[in-house]
Amino acid sequence: MLADQLDYIVGVDPHRDSHALAVVHVLSGAVVFEATVVASMEGYANALGLAEEHARGRRAFAIEGTGSFGAGLTRFLTGRGERVLEVGRLRRERRTGGKTDAGSARISVYLTGSSGGVVTIAA
Repeated sequence: MLADQLDYIVGVDPHRDSHALAVVHVLSGAVVFEATVVASMEGYANALGLAEEHARGRRAFAIEGTGSFGAGLTRFLTGRGERVLEVGRLRRERRTGGKTDAGSARISVYLTGSSGGVVTIAA
């Protein structure tokens, strides 16, 4: 069970220029913190710093698309010993406002609790 292994999951919805983050407490399901960082080395460092501040304890990053827009962040985090989980691409709603980046970041977290679509990339 995920709650036996982790205290927090940091869901990430990556885009070309920015990444939306949502820190979720595993046991309660409460969203602890949300932010957006730039998709650059500086932004990746900022994301890790935010996780260290808001997700102290056992954590993993649940990233949608580790082979696409999330690849740089994935390399950055795994290179620093962070646990990264890959979340399969979320079903996109119509472009008429059905999807938000913060919402996708939170959904990435919740999908890690279900079977399928999640692959451990690195410990």
